[in-house]
Amino acid sequence: KYVVPAPPAGDQSTVNEVAKMLVAAENPVIVTSRSARTPAGLKSLVELAELLQCAVIDQHRRMNFPSRHPLNQSWNSRGIVGNADLVLGLETYDFYGVVHALGGQTRVIPRSIIKPGTKLVSISSSDLFYKSNYQNFQRFEDVDIAIAADAEATLPSLIEAVKKLITEDRKRVFQARGVKLAESSKQSLEQNRTNATYAWDASPISTARMSAELWAQIKNEDWSLVSDTIWISYWPLRLWDFDKHYHYIGGAGGEGVGYMAPAALGAAVANKKHGRLSVCIQSDGDLMMAPGCLWTAAHHKIPMLTLMHNNRAYHMEIMQLQRMANQHNRGIDTCDIGTTIKDPNIDYAQMARSMGVEAEGPISDPSALGPAIKRGIAAVKRGNPYLIDVITQPR
Repeated sequence: KYVVPAPPAGDQSTVNEVAKMLVAAENPVIVTSRSARTPAGLKSLVELAELLQCAVIDQHRRMNFPSRHPLNQSWNSRGIVGNADLVLGLETYDFYGVVHALGGQTRVIPRSIIKPGTKLVSISSSDLFYKSNYQNFQRFEDVDIAIAADAEATLPSLIEAVKKLITEDRKRVFQARGVKLAESSKQSLEQNRTNATYAWDASPISTARMSAELWAQIKNEDWSLVSDTIWISYWPLRLWDFDKHYHYIGGAGGEGVGYMAPAALGAAVANKKHGRLSVCIQSDGDLMMAPGCLWTAAHHKIPMLTLMHNNRAYHMEIMQLQRMANQHNRGIDTCDIGTTIKDPNIDYAQMARSMGVEAEGPISDPSALGPAIKRGIAAVKRGNPYLIDVITQPR
C-alpha cells in the first residue's frame, strides 16, 4: 500500500526549552523559508507569532506567512536580525545568510550582523538528510539548539508550550512590541508603494508597474501566483496581499533556469479543479528552456494568464559578469555576449500562437498593459491559456 509517512515532530523536552527562550527573549525573530507544507503550517506560524507578538521574516521559498500581516518584517530583515537576541529558523533556506552580511559585490568578505550573545535555534528536517557533497544547504551555520524535525509538525507542541509560560507581565511586553512592529510594517508597505511609482511611465515597462497593473485586476478574484518573484525584484510580494496558502508557489529548490515555466503549468493544473485564477509572470530566458509548455497548456486547455517578463536577457548572468569585470578591472562592454536574447528579438506572442495559445504583444507602452490584462483574464475565465508579451526593464 502507498502510505504517506507522518513527518517527525521535535522532541518535547527540547521544544519546551525553546519555548522558554522565546518567552524570555526581548527581541525574538522567526525566520521561515519552507516551513508551511500545508495550510496548517501557515495557520500555526501566524498563531505562534501572534502569541509572542514577534517579528517574522519570510524568505519566500513557500507561502509561509501573510505578506501584509503586521508582524511581517521581511523587507527589513537585516535591521530586525541585527537587533534580535534570539533567532528561530524554521526550515530556513540559508541560516548563514540570515545572520551574515556578505560584503561588497566584488570582494565578498562575510561578517556577522547579530549582536554578541544572540541565540540561534533551528527546527529543520534538512538536518535529517545531509549525506552528500552536492545538495542545497548553503554554508553551515553554528546554532545553539538544532531540532532535527519537520517545522510544521513541531509548531503545535511549541505553541502549547509557549502558552503555558506566558504571564500577564510578559503579555504586556509582547503587546508593546507588536505595536512597534505593526507601525514598521505599515511604513514598509507605504515605502514599497512609493518606490513602485518610480519610472511608472517608462518604456520598456517597469517590473513594479507590471506587477501593480496585474494586482489591480486580480485582487478581487480567487487568484494564485504560480511563478517566482525574484526575477522581478519581488514586486508582487512587496505590493500584493498574500494570505492564503495557494496564493504563492514559492521559489525553486535548485535554482535552475527552466524550472518556472513547467512548475507554473503544474500549479495551474492543480488550481483548475478549484476554479482559481492562475497567473504567472514568466521570465524570458526560463521559458526558452522549455517552450513546449505552451503547447501543453493549449493541448490540455490549462487556464493560466502568463505575462512575459521579456527583458531580452539572462539578466542575472549580465550582473554577475559585470561584477567579475569590475573585480578584475576590466571593461563591461562585452558582458552581453552569451547573456542577451536579441538580434533577433523573440516574439513570444507569435511563439505562443504557433502552439495554440491565445496571445498578444509585444507591449512596450505601459498604458496598453491594463487593457491587455483585462482581455487575458476574460480568456482564462473561458478556460483557455493566454500570454501577453511585455517588454520590460531588466529588473
